[in-house]
Amino acid sequence: MRRRRLLPLLAVSVTATLAPALATSTATAAPAASPSAVSRSTASSSAAEGALDRYVKQKPKWKRCDADAPAKFQCATIKVPLDYRAPGGKRIDLAISRLKSTAPDKRHGVLFSNPGGPGGSGLYMPLGIQEMLPKATQRKYDLIGFDPRGVGRSSPVSCGLKPKEEDWLRPYKKATFAKDVAWARGVANKCEKKAGATLRHITTRNTARDMDLIRAILGEKKISYLGYSYGTYLGAVYTQLFPGRADRFVLDSAVEPARAWRGMIQWWAEGAEPAFDRWTEWAAARSATYGLGDTPKKVDRTFWDLVARAEKKPIEVEGQPTTGDDIRIGMRGAVFSPEYASEAMVELKKAAAGKPASAKKLAVFAGSAGTGTAGAAGGGAEVPSDNSMASFWAVVCGDNSAAWSRDPESYRRDAIADKRRYPLFGDFASSIKPCAFWDKSVEPATRVNNKVGSLVVQNEWDSQTPLPSGQALHADLKGSKMVTVLGGEGHGVYPNGNACSDGAVNGYLLAGKLPAKDVTCEATTGSNAEARENQKRDTLPGSPLPERAPGRF
Repeated sequence: MRRRRLLPLLAVSVTATLAPALATSTATAAPAASPSAVSRSTASSSAAEGALDRYVKQKPKWKRCDADAPAKFQCATIKVPLDYRAPGGKRIDLAISRLKSTAPDKRHGVLFSNPGGPGGSGLYMPLGIQEMLPKATQRKYDLIGFDPRGVGRSSPVSCGLKPKEEDWLRPYKKATFAKDVAWARGVANKCEKKAGATLRHITTRNTARDMDLIRAILGEKKISYLGYSYGTYLGAVYTQLFPGRADRFVLDSAVEPARAWRGMIQWWAEGAEPAFDRWTEWAAARSATYGLGDTPKKVDRTFWDLVARAEKKPIEVEGQPTTGDDIRIGMRGAVFSPEYASEAMVELKKAAAGKPASAKKLAVFAGSAGTGTAGAAGGGAEVPSDNSMASFWAVVCGDNSAAWSRDPESYRRDAIADKRRYPLFGDFASSIKPCAFWDKSVEPATRVNNKVGSLVVQNEWDSQTPLPSGQALHADLKGSKMVTVLGGEGHGVYPNGNACSDGAVNGYLLAGKLPAKDVTCEATTGSNAEARENQKRDTLPGSPLPERAPGRF
């Protein structure tokens, strides 16, 4: 079979796809319109289509991404509208990348990807995916990466935040709540003052539209997609806005659309409790090895005694004070893997007793910031130091402002109640956030409810996007099938060396056929070991974002 040439699509075919999402929201059904309203809408849509023509006709100037990158890895910059409702207005840059199919005669199409976030750079993800995917899959696709709007090389946004202002996972304390409210208001005000006109358009819906514009520019009728964590929501929104353009979509470690985004942050607390209980049982069964207690109740007591001790006097770890709150927030990430959590607790006990302890194993407790990283996107392109955080808030607050109360006292009440319900992390998740003072969203939240074919992949023990979250996305995507790894640990499934789960994903990407029914896999020692390594890694392949950190999806 000959490789299809990347011919530009006719502008009318592309704008006909884009325009429905621009003219009206797909989040809710539109009411019946009067003839005059229809006339105005038609005129508006026609104007939007005409304004989009110049975007569709762009011809990317591909060049080597960086001197240190492989020559075959190419990058380009295109222009996209800041506001798709007014495409004739301000334009912003979008950085895209590609690795061409290794077998053009066997090429199926393009495979987009997203590593998570919000605020994660995906420009270099094709290089990571190339290492992950089987050779047969690499022959099937051009691998396409991009920095989402506002991130990395794609017109990066900034709120001018100082490092301390980026520390956003804050426990509720009566004595400090007023300061936390002032911090949240201050962050929102800084963002509005420095970049408000831009930030309100840094949304998942607009990023999905950017994806479709990339598709059109590349001359493709459809896209396939591999998205992790936040990337599952981005993929789901794309299927809702452009159902006819979605080909093979793999959504790994899934976000529940109805809970974007306050509810998803609260999932972190809800998901941590069963994982914590599982850990106490696991450690108790191995008390001879770890010495944390020979019953779950005793292991639980060991943990909370250390928290109380550190609250009175921080525990010194490599010269740095570790508070009880640091221990709580660290443990939420540690209990992804009971073995990892047990090793960390053994070392914490040593440090508390003034004995030498492994700094590597205690790293999970080394501070509660859990925020984004400053610095550069792949290849050394400088971005504002708070770019990751600014783009995070733009999406988390701007996708669905209705999810965030405007009453600071409601956050106090929720934090107190959720600390009782979910003592490990409930108050961190539910206390005040800058979204309480953010501008209202420019569009309604996206209601995901379609029959587009896709594959949802989920570990049983993922407290970042818990199993019920993945099940909820599966229910919303009525054409989807789900792969569940029972006993699977960690955030991010594919690939993990598990023949069952990896095989289901590879088969779908290669042949385009979903499993006949949902698939249940059993975790293996090897696949959980890989998940544990993933948990300790700083990044997902191709992304400078600490995706495994407690402050990101």
